Amino acid sequence: MAERPERLTDDRIAEGLARLPLWERDGDRIVREFQFADFVAALGFIVEVGALAERADHHPEIVNTYSHVRIALSTHDAGGITDLDLKLAEAISARVPWLRSTPSQ
Repeated sequence: MAERPERLTDDRIAEGLARLPLWERDGDRIVREFQFADFVAALGFIVEVGALAERADHHPEIVNTYSHVRIALSTHDAGGITDLDLKLAEAISARVPWLRSTPSQ
């Protein structure tokens, strides 16, 4: 049986976010917003994030409004942010270094 992920301390979350530009903490999750040229580009990004998430067996909250995508990561089984969230955020960020991104509001 797989080990249940452990919720991270505030210090560990801050350390992880320091390595993840434009990701921010929002309570018990980390979030990042992305802006694309149009809906088709945003949708392509969502599909790629979906594939990354499926491989990691960790599924984000994804909200899309035309060319804007907001991703929120949290490990529900742990009741907050775990290494799974930081690793998936890192994988997402590695796929999109060329994006024009906006910090979450």
